[in-house]
Amino acid sequence: MLLEMKVPSPGESISEVEIAAWLVQSGDYVEKDQEIAEVDSDKATLALPAEVSGIIKIVVEEGEMVAVGDVVCIIDTDGVGEAKPKEEESAPVVVASTTSNNSSAPLDAKATPLAKAMIQQNDLSTKEVTGSGEGGKILKDDVLDALSSTSVDGPRGMERKKMSMLRRKVAQRLVSVKNETAMLTTFNEVDMTAINEIRGQFKEQFKQKYGVGLGFMSFFTKAITTALMEFKDVNAMIDGNQVQYHNYADISIAVSAPKGLMVPVIRNAELMNFQEVESEVKRLAIKARDGKITPDEMMGGTFTITNGGVFGSMLSTPIINPPQSAILGMHNIVQRPMAVDGKVEIRPIMYVALSYDHRIIDGRESVGFLCRVKECLEDPTTHLLGGDVKKSLGL
Repeated sequence: MLLEMKVPSPGESISEVEIAAWLVQSGDYVEKDQEIAEVDSDKATLALPAEVSGIIKIVVEEGEMVAVGDVVCIIDTDGVGEAKPKEEESAPVVVASTTSNNSSAPLDAKATPLAKAMIQQNDLSTKEVTGSGEGGKILKDDVLDALSSTSVDGPRGMERKKMSMLRRKVAQRLVSVKNETAMLTTFNEVDMTAINEIRGQFKEQFKQKYGVGLGFMSFFTKAITTALMEFKDVNAMIDGNQVQYHNYADISIAVSAPKGLMVPVIRNAELMNFQEVESEVKRLAIKARDGKITPDEMMGGTFTITNGGVFGSMLSTPIINPPQSAILGMHNIVQRPMAVDGKVEIRPIMYVALSYDHRIIDGRESVGFLCRVKECLEDPTTHLLGGDVKKSLGL
């Protein structure tokens, strides 16, 4: 029996996707639920599992845009065999000669179909391409490396790579934010002494009990949700001629993932305790890193936190994540000389930045919000932990 596999809907409002990569080849035997392709939408990269076991025939090439519901492959359920890993092949592919000066006679070489086509299109000889696949098989990246090294003299190579659908969408959104909002950024500095002391005293107990670390993100999330409940405009967004306010805080956390920037959402973060925030941050970060995050998990945030400090950033002006109205940027913690009670002391200081849409948030609200966040972070025992650190941390 022949089964037509169609593109499933990755999420609401997504009408088309891009076939980012096939993990198998036509003629391969695939098993039910085996991942056979990576599919890019404008929100995430998702895996496409085989619906049944059988011999696969691919009908859509890598890089093609297809509508949700289109057929991308056909599986013959009467076929038998063993599933093969990506780009594995039992017999070599004969790469025919072309009219190129580099390839005057036919050459036998093991290569994937895509690599073979690229060799022919670019008039390369297989002698110029070093295969990095199993048994010396030539892969797509091997051909790209060869093109880079043969097209120039000296260390001036270059590579052209198509932007993923996700990256193109991110780029489009970032440009639209700059063009369509009145974005402004305000800054402050936070003395991290108190948080460092709490973490130093309780992080081991916390990790032993809950299996997650007591990081900075839970303190910032709790401080931000506290301030958002007091400064409603910062937790609002423009919808046409109206302002939409929220009595909850869904916090988007910017995560750097192999496929690009992902922004999963912590739902109702204002109701969570420290352990719940840390566990949810870890869960979402792992899913984003492994490419398992779903579009639904990245939709609907009301405010975003981005942490450039993990990469060493001292200061930045983060760009708003639309349709939200504000984003807070965290940065690295540096020992700096500070005036404390008339004396100079060395303190661990983090610069924080709040970018906001001035169409909806005035200077008074933006500065007041950031000052409230600073207050909560510099005295977390009073403002975030109810005066009892161990009890609030559940220790």
